[in-house]
Amino acid sequence: MRDLPDAAVPAGTDPRGLRRDDFPVLRRVPLRWNDDDVYGHVNNAVHYLLFDTAVNGWLIEAAGTDVRHLPAIGVVAETACRYLAELRFPEVVTAGLALERLGRTSVTYRLALFGERDAAPAAVGRFVHVYVDVSSRQPVPVPREVLQALTTLGAPE
Repeated sequence: MRDLPDAAVPAGTDPRGLRRDDFPVLRRVPLRWNDDDVYGHVNNAVHYLLFDTAVNGWLIEAAGTDVRHLPAIGVVAETACRYLAELRFPEVVTAGLALERLGRTSVTYRLALFGERDAAPAAVGRFVHVYVDVSSRQPVPVPREVLQALTTLGAPE
């Protein structure tokens, strides 16, 4: 299998070298009993749930409003995850969030999941929200409340 370019990390960066300090926002996300699979580690699909929970939980807190009730909602248009190490219940994972790209109608987050005692990430990923009108589902500009929240993530890299 050939090594594909890694869209989840900044160009020229080895994802194993990322640390918590590389992310302006850190959120703790506890694992659940059923997150482990038959192989004794967190199932790969759960990583996407952790990303989704971290991003949307942070958005609700940082925006000061429930983003589900805005006239424009962020729908997931793209996700990616690179798995680097195992996570296991009952760990409490730390999710790191950074702003990778801000477009007129979309936001791309750079993400990482860290085990409780690990300096290096267990997984790195990206998550793209495209904002659409609640009724028409047509792309619209990123809502003001979301743009204000994004300022805490700093400028895109």
